[in-house]
Amino acid sequence: MAGTFSQIYIQVIFAVKARNSLIGKEWEEELYRYITGIVQNKGQKMLAIHGIPNHIHFLIGMKPSCCLSDLVREVKKSSNSFIKEKKFSKFKFDWQEGYGAFSYSHSALDNVIAYVMNQKEHHKKRTFKEEYMEFLNKFEIEFKDEYLFEWIED
Repeated sequence: MAGTFSQIYIQVIFAVKARNSLIGKEWEEELYRYITGIVQNKGQKMLAIHGIPNHIHFLIGMKPSCCLSDLVREVKKSSNSFIKEKKFSKFKFDWQEGYGAFSYSHSALDNVIAYVMNQKEHHKKRTFKEEYMEFLNKFEIEFKDEYLFEWIED
């Protein structure tokens, strides 16, 4: 009997609405565990998740049957409700529309995992906008400025 074999690795990046720095240090790990649970309950494998107060990155091993846009929509919707139910933020919390998704080979995983897990250190040198624009350019993704995230200049 024939099977389906694949290696699909995707890094997903999305931001807090208006890029507000609302993800608190005191609850970020609980948020990451919650998002990991969503990903795993949808049959995907979380390889790394981390971020800074205004955005998160996660790297997953994805099955070919997974619809990435549905997964990200569920992660954002459910985690947004989770944050509100737990009253983690004293400000109105919402994820910004859209996301970035970037694919990697198996040989790149160690470097990508290290990159995701080192977000706090990485962002001491570079803003989210600089980082995101670098991803778009590195992966040769054509875009129009008006369709990018809302930016608050640092």
